Amino acid sequence: MMFFPRLPTTVRRLGLALATGLLLTACAQGGGELAYYWQSVSGHARLMAAAEPIDAWIARPGLAPALRERLLLAKRARAFAVRELHLPDNASYHRYADLHRASAVWNVVAAPPYSLQLHTWCFPVLGCVGYRGYFNPNDANAEAARLAATGLEVDVYGVPAYSTLGAMNWAGGDPLLNTFVHWQEGDFVRLLFHELAHQVVYADGDTLFNESFATAVGRIGSAAWLRSEASPAARAEFAASQARREAFRRLTRETRTRLEEIYGQKEALAHEPQALEAMKKEAMAQFRARYQRLADGWHLPPAQRAGYDHWVATANNASFGAQAAYDELVPAFETLFAQSGRDWSRFYDAVKALAHQSAAQRLAALRALMKPPPTAAKDLPRA
Repeated sequence: MMFFPRLPTTVRRLGLALATGLLLTACAQGGGELAYYWQSVSGHARLMAAAEPIDAWIARPGLAPALRERLLLAKRARAFAVRELHLPDNASYHRYADLHRASAVWNVVAAPPYSLQLHTWCFPVLGCVGYRGYFNPNDANAEAARLAATGLEVDVYGVPAYSTLGAMNWAGGDPLLNTFVHWQEGDFVRLLFHELAHQVVYADGDTLFNESFATAVGRIGSAAWLRSEASPAARAEFAASQARREAFRRLTRETRTRLEEIYGQKEALAHEPQALEAMKKEAMAQFRARYQRLADGWHLPPAQRAGYDHWVATANNASFGAQAAYDELVPAFETLFAQSGRDWSRFYDAVKALAHQSAAQRLAALRALMKPPPTAAKDLPRA
């Protein structure tokens, strides 16, 4: 993600190229930082230059029918986002770009051998974030190798989209990309709403808060879309994939909990490192065995479960830590939405209020929202 400060327009535009290079990370200090900033600014500039208005794409005589239909769907979803979800009505996602690659950027994440706490990179305005984005996968892999040489566990993964937090709306806004435009309908609109949500609320340096909030908006918003706008076939397709996704999330949450329990014994087992490593290996082996049983029950062709298979095969502390940033606090935001009377404006105001608190205060408030309510006496089972 990229954050741009609220500065006067003339200053903002004059400093845009530098700020993009300084602050861009994917939906990032040490040697080689100038090269990193340059790849950021040049990569983003190429992405923006490739984008053209959606209507211009639709008018092309030789455009593939599937892409034309999806761009028409995107226009409907963009209008729905403003009308029903009260998401920003601005220049973002009214253009489309074909990047001729599978990902918009590649993220690098890292974590210690006995912790799920992500390594962070810090920037003057953006704050500290637990990932670093590259427009070239070779650059991402080189950074991952550098971190691995220091003893950290690392992961590199492709990111289909990222948000500039509205900073580029004067220049045409964030575009739709080929990297996600052909996803099944429910997932496509979910990601669109997720990225727009980042333009509503953003807390500097708090990846867990920002990503969980946007994920919650994407989930709630896509459910509303599917209820009122999608065909029965699209709803059925999304329901099936969502059931698989939820089962996988449940498995990974349980595994994260187990790993955190193990790593919590790190000090007690300081003189028995082999015992800690053995417990970690057992937890990971159990995770992979449980996944195998789960995935076998899906009865999917190998190509349709390849993404899950790859994630599980390469899973480590870095990938588990990164996953937690996207979904750990989602239930709290869903509860807050319900407490706001399912009113989007009230919900956003409540989230903005949290964003103005300290990181510790808002985390405590969200953790409290995740606690189950006490059981009332009338609800207790009878003898």
